[in-house]
Amino acid sequence: MRRHTKAAVAATTLLGAGAAVATVAAGRWAFGVTLGPARAARPAGFAGSRLAVHGTAAGQVTLTRSLDSLRPGTFGITARAAHAVIGPVLDVASGPDSVVRRLERVDHGALVPGSAVALTPQLHLGTPGTALGIEHTDVTVPGERGALPAWFVPGSRETWIIALHGIGATREHPLNLLPFLHEQQFPVLIPGYRGDPGAPRPRDRVNRLGATEWRDADAALRYAVRHGARRVVLYGWSSGGAMALRAAARSALRGRVVGLVLDSPVLDPAATLRALAARRGIPGPLLPLALGAARGGWGFDAEDRPPEVPLGAGGAPVPVLILHGPADTVAPWRASRELAARHPESIVLHTIPDAEHAAMWNASPAAYEERLRRFLTPLM
Repeated sequence: MRRHTKAAVAATTLLGAGAAVATVAAGRWAFGVTLGPARAARPAGFAGSRLAVHGTAAGQVTLTRSLDSLRPGTFGITARAAHAVIGPVLDVASGPDSVVRRLERVDHGALVPGSAVALTPQLHLGTPGTALGIEHTDVTVPGERGALPAWFVPGSRETWIIALHGIGATREHPLNLLPFLHEQQFPVLIPGYRGDPGAPRPRDRVNRLGATEWRDADAALRYAVRHGARRVVLYGWSSGGAMALRAAARSALRGRVVGLVLDSPVLDPAATLRALAARRGIPGPLLPLALGAARGGWGFDAEDRPPEVPLGAGGAPVPVLILHGPADTVAPWRASRELAARHPESIVLHTIPDAEHAAMWNASPAAYEERLRRFLTPLM
């Protein structure tokens, strides 16, 4: 029996005995497992599923057949000692339990038949220089809780892009879009934030889905303005989208924010918390306790949603592009659709079907980048 399952059984048993202390402990345990930094900062497989490698051939890999392994697009594969990138499905007729996909490259290790792997939207390992051959500088952003590591990629424009990764990812996730942004000549700042490798630990060692992390986005905004940014577009994935919304509404420098790009944004934290808890094996009866512990033990109100549409320097709503789809199992697409419907004058919703959380680009890179180009052009 897995360690978490044993702990859950023990906690549930104590709950049955009516122990108030155990109730609190069970809730804190469930919330800590769901949003603890060790979980939050590690690339996770879609829907928590695990696949197996059935075999490899020249330019091909055979995987367990599932909803995830059949998804259209390009994805990373992570294993205990390997990382690779796979492309489109080549054959679904090789057997009832397997699917053949194009093997784009193996970054390190080897895909050994029988090994367990997970799909992730992160394609690259390393820095902009080592992964993509794009010149960058390692910089330090002064943050509320200490120094934040960041990559800065120079560009000729006065509008900077600040790229904010989300939960279950690292600074390497925005590298998927870096070649496009670099080609458009935007200066790009990719900061780490509390809980990331090399950054300060979050208070109580728990990720708050942007509710406190937005202050690190604000620190990155201040850094950008100090170093020459006349205008800034905040670009956030997942909880990074919630960070971007909060920073654009609350920062003292919010007048410099001229646009927001939100990919799979966490607009309903309670729904995301429930989805992550289920993904990470928290028993259903403990979910209400986890929500209660979030509010009582950590001061995190999961019902506190991010601001809707921040106002720019002239009092007009900041333009927002949301890239999201109904197949997202972590951040409900419904929340993005409803937000866009409430603010049609300032929000454009680009719907991408069949794409998992924070994998909108992976599913349809060309269409995604074209929609992004049209949004960013007036903001240059």
